[in-house]
Amino acid sequence: MTLTKFYQTKILEAGCDEAGRGCLAGPVFAAAVILNSKKRIKGLDDSKKLTAKQREELKPEIEEKALSFAVGFISNQDIDKYNILKASFLAMHYAIERLHIQPKLLLIDGNRFIPYQNIKHICIVKGDQKIQSIAAASILAKTYRDEWILNLHSQFPQYSWNTNKGYPTKEHRDAIKKFGITDFHRRTFKLFEPQIKLF
Repeated sequence: MTLTKFYQTKILEAGCDEAGRGCLAGPVFAAAVILNSKKRIKGLDDSKKLTAKQREELKPEIEEKALSFAVGFISNQDIDKYNILKASFLAMHYAIERLHIQPKLLLIDGNRFIPYQNIKHICIVKGDQKIQSIAAASILAKTYRDEWILNLHSQFPQYSWNTNKGYPTKEHRDAIKKFGITDFHRRTFKLFEPQIKLF
């Protein structure tokens, strides 16, 4: 599927997406990206469809060619405080707040959002597979979060965060059973069961 560069072209729009919502440990990250109509970024796609190498190659190009971009995150402690859905929205709010240019329209990946100030928004299910700015945001959110948890891996190598990135793999769950939890685990998630619930 070929992604559309803009949802519309009458007003300035920013694509927004998050990464790490389903993880058992670490923050949830979000990014907001305003693309430049005069600069093409080849290979933009949903971050989940790209390899780690492709994402890392696209990251500096997105940052260089975008009119504005920003990244925000919410800690695992605040995820436990607010719940993961609200924390994801707040991470997007932080990213939007840090944009150097204020957009007039927000394109949100998914079907729900907490409005940010007086900026209009549109929720687009699987938006990271449809709109380039949302795909760009998904790539930045994913690469920044991966970098964060890879840095933490050296302190807690027993959880294999270098490979599972904090997601609920069998290896990760087995390590939790063996070594217990860290200060970076999300205590409101079902850490010892095969499924977690997003609420």
